[in-house]
Amino acid sequence: MKLRRPIFILLVVLCTSSLVHWYTSTSVRALSPDCSQPASNIPPDKWETCRLEYEKEADLLGSANATNREELTSLQKQLTSLSQRIKALGNQIDSLSKDITNREVDIGVQEKLLSARIRDYYIKSHYFSPLLIFFSSKTATDLSRELSLRNAVMTNDKNAILSLSQKVTQLTSDKTTVQKNKDSLTALAKKVDDRATFLQGEVKKTESYLAALSAKQQELIALKAGGFSTSVGDVPPADDPASRPDYNPGFSPAFAAFSFGAPHRKGMSQYGAFGRAKLGQSVEDILHAYYGGGIEIKKDYSNETIVLGRYNSQGKLICDQGSVDLETYAKRIYEMPGSWGDSGGMEALKAQAVAARSYGLAAVKGSGCICMTEACQVYKPANKGGKWDEAVNVTRGWVLMANGQPFSAWYASTAGGYTFSYTGNGYSTPGLWDTTGGRGAWTDGAYEKLAGSPWFYKAWYRVRSGDVCGGRNHPWLTSSDMADILNAWKVLFQGGGDAGRIFPPDNCGGGNPYSISELQTIGGFTGVSGVSQVIYGDNGSTISVSLVTNKGEVKITGEEFKKAFNLRAPGNIGIKSSLFNLVKK
Repeated sequence: MKLRRPIFILLVVLCTSSLVHWYTSTSVRALSPDCSQPASNIPPDKWETCRLEYEKEADLLGSANATNREELTSLQKQLTSLSQRIKALGNQIDSLSKDITNREVDIGVQEKLLSARIRDYYIKSHYFSPLLIFFSSKTATDLSRELSLRNAVMTNDKNAILSLSQKVTQLTSDKTTVQKNKDSLTALAKKVDDRATFLQGEVKKTESYLAALSAKQQELIALKAGGFSTSVGDVPPADDPASRPDYNPGFSPAFAAFSFGAPHRKGMSQYGAFGRAKLGQSVEDILHAYYGGGIEIKKDYSNETIVLGRYNSQGKLICDQGSVDLETYAKRIYEMPGSWGDSGGMEALKAQAVAARSYGLAAVKGSGCICMTEACQVYKPANKGGKWDEAVNVTRGWVLMANGQPFSAWYASTAGGYTFSYTGNGYSTPGLWDTTGGRGAWTDGAYEKLAGSPWFYKAWYRVRSGDVCGGRNHPWLTSSDMADILNAWKVLFQGGGDAGRIFPPDNCGGGNPYSISELQTIGGFTGVSGVSQVIYGDNGSTISVSLVTNKGEVKITGEEFKKAFNLRAPGNIGIKSSLFNLVKK
């Protein structure tokens, strides 16, 4: 039988299992004493050294573990194949057994027939003799035929019995061989299964260690990010009174999550550009601030054609809405209020015109056309006029370029005082605190705040259509609402329940949500009485939030809290930005 491949794989498993065990047992010892301790205890002058150690350790383990996972998958496939072969051999043995039984029955029948014929022959031979047959036969032909017939019948019976006996012998031999092969494969399968089980355990231990190592990396990154807490200070009012910190929901304590800006927080902040213009920055200053000093502002780009399109119901971009020249296209973009030009924001309008041209050109060159809605940028079939047309005319031919191609110049209303980096054409924009003095000037010196953006600091409870769902006419939550979100967080990140059932309890998110009491039984949080601390990072995101609960103070990473909040908060209440604050009143 073909047993070489399973045996070879078994030998490979023995080697790789030992390798995984060696990596797992020696990896912790590979870290230096400084880096083996909790990240919070590592001296600041060792942060970068330890981060690199963690990275190297994770790379080594990750590579080895990836190989082991592949080997484990191969083993599991081999086990499936062996099981199928063992089953097939079992079926073959059953078939051979049935065949042997049938042949043995046939032999018995033939033996009975032969015995009867022999008995009959001897009885007749007692009364008759060849001479009698000779004299009773009419002719010599009859005599010969009678003798030949008797001999032929006996010979055929003997041959049939011999043939059946030989077949039974061969079948029995085949059955023995197949049974031996089955036993051999079964033993091999057990060894492979034992090794696979061992390897699976080693892989799991290695992955657990990698997860712990990753957690230490993230903790160290947070420390390096320079986590800080600060008072929000005076912020511009949101465009909805219920979304403001001074709103009275009619109960206490009351909690709300306030987002700084909204996704995607990349490229130019429109309100930030307005604030910069108010403080005297030029269009070039504004563009270089958001898109970086390495971006080229080409001022004589040709008046190319912009092809217009639309997205169909399947989400496919269809280029069938005609075309216009680049400058006409720019005059028909409705993305920034022209009135800003009369309020000190003319340079912001110019920057927007350049960004709109650049974005449109990059989209057409990449996809063949550009849609006319917010999914791309808002285009209407008529010139906007006023200060906007003036800004377009003044910047005629101005396009942002990176590596010789129009740059996809992203922009959005409000970034919350921090804009993220992004990459296009092999060029990356800077990530920056969009303030008059870096992180230290956030939030008071944020350009968006100076421009009065209503989205700079807002608690969200409506979707764009205005729907509130569940009758929620404000974003404020009770102590038990907050406890329910913490119970959801526990299921999502610490286990103990079905994460697939974490939806708003009022069915605003669909699905099959846990009831508040069911989730409370799992998580154990019954009330939140305060927000003890919110920590922000130099990377423009909330690092952690600390809440005072019936189970003591609980510290949660910003990312985990945001996910749990957005999945479980009632109605359409949600956190729109990774940079957010929690307020209790």
